[in-house]
Amino acid sequence: MRILVTGSEGYIGSVLMPLACAQGHDAVGLDAGWFSQCTFGPATGRQSFICADVRDLRSSDLRGFDAVVHLAALSNDPLGSLDPQLTFEINYKATVRLARLAKEAGVVRFVFSSSCSSYGAAGNALLDENASCAPVTPYGRSKVLAERKLAALADDRFTPVILRNATAYGPSPRLRLDLVLNDFAASAATSGHIVIRSDGSPWRPVVHVEDICRAFLAVLDAPQAAVHNQAFNVGRTEENYRVRELAEMVRRTVPGCRVEYARGGGPDKRCYRVDCGKILRRVPGFVPHWTVPDGVRQLHEAYYDAGFVDADLQSPRYVRLKTLQGLLAEGHVDTALRWSDRSEPVGAVV
Repeated sequence: MRILVTGSEGYIGSVLMPLACAQGHDAVGLDAGWFSQCTFGPATGRQSFICADVRDLRSSDLRGFDAVVHLAALSNDPLGSLDPQLTFEINYKATVRLARLAKEAGVVRFVFSSSCSSYGAAGNALLDENASCAPVTPYGRSKVLAERKLAALADDRFTPVILRNATAYGPSPRLRLDLVLNDFAASAATSGHIVIRSDGSPWRPVVHVEDICRAFLAVLDAPQAAVHNQAFNVGRTEENYRVRELAEMVRRTVPGCRVEYARGGGPDKRCYRVDCGKILRRVPGFVPHWTVPDGVRQLHEAYYDAGFVDADLQSPRYVRLKTLQGLLAEGHVDTALRWSDRSEPVGAVV
């Protein structure tokens, strides 16, 4: 299958691309390159890659692809709040435009990377895909709006599939420390303590980044009838934890680690538990491999091997909001997050 992967240079995309190629897919990456300097670990080879912004694509750019895996976005709640209007432009409007262009170009399957944060302030109930969405951030709202428009494009020639990923964790060539478990494990490894900035009570479903990638690949390979115009929670139902429980699992893994609570930390409005049974029933090709204890040990080893120190926790390299703020402050991108000093033409294969 020939696949276009948008956001291929991001946290998930840089893990997905080699896995897709290893499974025999002809995968082509596309990325604006905002986070190209946010590298972690040994250098990895780059697969076929197009340097472009998804907002600038044309229908002709998508011809010849069997599927689009759409990861490109302002990719978490703090980043989405940087400029709510720009979040809607990129995460919502550009997503819908891309899907329409893909359909026009004859692309059959469009797999959209959504988020369980769409459920927002849901409390303690265990939610399946039929639950009401109640997002509390611009990022979450942009994902819900995009899901609705994508569903309206479905017909016998075009199959949108929505993957609502749980909160990701695990090493990646484009590591992020603005993810709760990655952050806790890094803090424990470098400073010996974890700081919880809420009261620790909110629920979070979590899933390893490799298992997210396995879900995308399984959905691509699944029969159309199993996934056509369907939404799936991605993760393990048993891997819903309170934030304080995640911190405790890291503490038990890292000798001498202690857990602290930031003064004045109150409850986080984002609180949700999800049922991930549907994807296991309808897409048997998806078999998650990771659990949190195994993932924490993997992260701890990865930080050790990389020589991580406390200063790395403050580096803009691993926090998407700080990276973009730096690019803006230095004039490399304008307020619409378009490159001011990039020489590669749109669509250049590099």
